Amino acid sequence: MGKFRKSWMLLSIMALIVVTACNGTPSENGNAVTKDVSVADSAFAKGKYDPPIDISTVVMFAAPKKYTNGDTRENNVHDRWMLEQLGMKHKDTWYPAGADQYKQQLQLAIASGEKMPDFVYVPNDAIMTNQLIDSGQFVAIDELFDKYANQIWKDHAVKNPELWYPFMRDGKKYNVPILEYTDNDDTLLWLREDWMEKLNLSAPKTIAELENVMDKFKNENPDGLAPKDVYPLAISLKNKTNTWLGGLDWLFGAYGSVHEQWNKDAAGNLEYGSTNPGAKQALAKLQEWMNKGYIHPDSALWDENKAAEIWTKGNAGVLPGANWVPDWPAPDLQKNVKGSKYKAYPVPAGPDGLIGTKWQNSGVNSSFMINKDAKHPEAFFLYYNYMLDNLANPPAGSKYEHGFAQGYDWDMVDGKPKVNTEKIDFTFITAPARIPDLYMKTLVKLADGEKPETPYEKQLAEFRKPENWDAAKVVMSQMDVRKQNFFTGAATPTMISKWNLLGQSELETFNKIIYGKLPVDAFDEFVANWKSNGGEQVTKEVNDWFKSVTVK
Repeated sequence: MGKFRKSWMLLSIMALIVVTACNGTPSENGNAVTKDVSVADSAFAKGKYDPPIDISTVVMFAAPKKYTNGDTRENNVHDRWMLEQLGMKHKDTWYPAGADQYKQQLQLAIASGEKMPDFVYVPNDAIMTNQLIDSGQFVAIDELFDKYANQIWKDHAVKNPELWYPFMRDGKKYNVPILEYTDNDDTLLWLREDWMEKLNLSAPKTIAELENVMDKFKNENPDGLAPKDVYPLAISLKNKTNTWLGGLDWLFGAYGSVHEQWNKDAAGNLEYGSTNPGAKQALAKLQEWMNKGYIHPDSALWDENKAAEIWTKGNAGVLPGANWVPDWPAPDLQKNVKGSKYKAYPVPAGPDGLIGTKWQNSGVNSSFMINKDAKHPEAFFLYYNYMLDNLANPPAGSKYEHGFAQGYDWDMVDGKPKVNTEKIDFTFITAPARIPDLYMKTLVKLADGEKPETPYEKQLAEFRKPENWDAAKVVMSQMDVRKQNFFTGAATPTMISKWNLLGQSELETFNKIIYGKLPVDAFDEFVANWKSNGGEQVTKEVNDWFKSVTVK
């Protein structure tokens, strides 16, 4: 995962800063309003502040450690662009060395009552959000968002109302969401396609058909490997198994309930998926697969990266993962096993026709909170609107067609524009602007054989592999089977005192069942103990939270 994320950050010019502005007034109902409406309206009409305004920033850990082209921390290509294009300039900046230091700095400011930055970056951390709301220094953003957010932003929020759930308090919204690509971590099954072809196997549409594929991989291995050297399913059982690579959400989903997350039951209430009766059937199947040698006995010692290794070394033929596996770890497979091929397949259905995968991405990368004293709270919207409108999907011929700044993230080489991944020494206020559904839609277009037309489409066609394109098409064909994790709030009171113990009990019990050290019926005792040891109270608290954030 580390290799993939590194390349993706380079391709996307990944950066992170927090911008802040000063002096402002909240409205009587707790929503921020601009003190000088004419200044705000004039800025939005012109697209910039004239004369310029000061905004302070918190430059996060993604900031450049070394500048080039004569730039400095206080005078760089981004800041010059922001002043010229938007009439905004930085002042009074925090420079935390990393995420931990930043979190500590914020908590110290909360405890001391120190004035915090006007636009505060908040990672996906519900506890931090609650602490900042409780500090009384930040305002609800409902009115600001309704008035100033552009249509891309608003349309996504309407389509995905659950993105607001972590940011709600007493019916008001406190965080401004920063958008991320959706569906990028949806689960697929990556199979050894050369084995499938040599064994003349068709796509496994059910768990039973997948079992047949795994049995052939193990006992009739087309590479001539002995059965003792092949463990067809590459998974991690070390920690959570509803995870980003080598996970088991698809198997539990085939029996009706994705585990390790909060799903809606038939009555619309939230239930913890690991306690659903379908989880017992999934565990029985895993125990069977362990006994048949389809799963490596060391899987309980392996994290996600280690689970991928058995696949890349050629000893496994099925790797649960996302659409980006062709970027990592698939290149290692082709390097280690000559002639190897791989292909993405949809997740299979269970015996009752049920299909399900995890889905925890509502298209939010992080968020910002706005200080009640901000003089120009709307400035953040002017900035991010411009990013979404101009940099997220620039039209051909625009000044951002090839990238943000020539001589930095792109340059002319032999008379042609070339992305420069080695010279990204600037940061944006937010992460690079992303239109949530654009990535997948573009990959599907490429998979359908359509010619890339826009600069964004051409860049993806150049940097994404055809296997990646095809995988995206599989992802989009599975949209109806994804199961939303509906609990995105901070830990409830009982979670704080009980959840670690409940989670440890779940991990130990499930693994003992999978390894045959406990009978499958031990699941029933686990559920009873889970409820009596705090799980029942947690369920009540989770549902109380859910009702509070979904009330109209």
